[in-house]
Amino acid sequence: MNIDMSNLPEHIGIIMDGNRRWAKKNGFSKIKGHREGANTLKILVENASKLGIKYLTVYAFSTENWKREENEVNEIMNLLREFLIECERKYTKEDYVVGFIGDSSALTQDIQDRMRRVSEKTKDKKGLHLYIAINYGGRDEIIRAVRKMVESGTKELEITEKRLSEYLDTSGVPDPELIIRTSGEMRISNFLTWQSVYSEFYFSDKYWPDFSIDDFKLAILDFQNRNRRFGGI
Repeated sequence: MNIDMSNLPEHIGIIMDGNRRWAKKNGFSKIKGHREGANTLKILVENASKLGIKYLTVYAFSTENWKREENEVNEIMNLLREFLIECERKYTKEDYVVGFIGDSSALTQDIQDRMRRVSEKTKDKKGLHLYIAINYGGRDEIIRAVRKMVESGTKELEITEKRLSEYLDTSGVPDPELIIRTSGEMRISNFLTWQSVYSEFYFSDKYWPDFSIDDFKLAILDFQNRNRRFGGI
């Protein structure tokens, strides 16, 4: 697979979709699907780092996911706790920056504390920047950004795209050049709504737990074969 290493997307976003359908297809419980999805993420993060990807943002739990059955939500939160413990053990010792986007105020205090601790311990690293979207929605992010602007006393004529971007959860992070969605669905589902205006989209029919590093490389190769015009000719 001839990937041009000099033309890698700097920032890749991933909508990790299909855990539950993968579980149903294979006769497993929903949480087994989510657990396998978490394992897929760990493998991909390691390989993305080896490839030289600088920024990776993954959609882990949306603002809409609270509508799921209470038992499933609780299991996902327990899985998140496990993942954060592993993040603190592994990524704080290696060259990763780990951050989180979304409204963390709705999460339990112990999860918020773990997120804060991992972010603090990795903030000065130089390797892959991994951003995990938890209780995240693109529209919600924009609303929260506008509220922060108002609270800061921003005047009407001071409101610009650049100024608003500074109040987003992703402030300081380049917009994603490539967004990948698995499971055959072809929509962005409220993911990086503001930031994805010029992103290239790649849709894979594979459910997230089956998404391999070769599939990831195919998405990058497809991206490299596109002509990005940004509204020009």
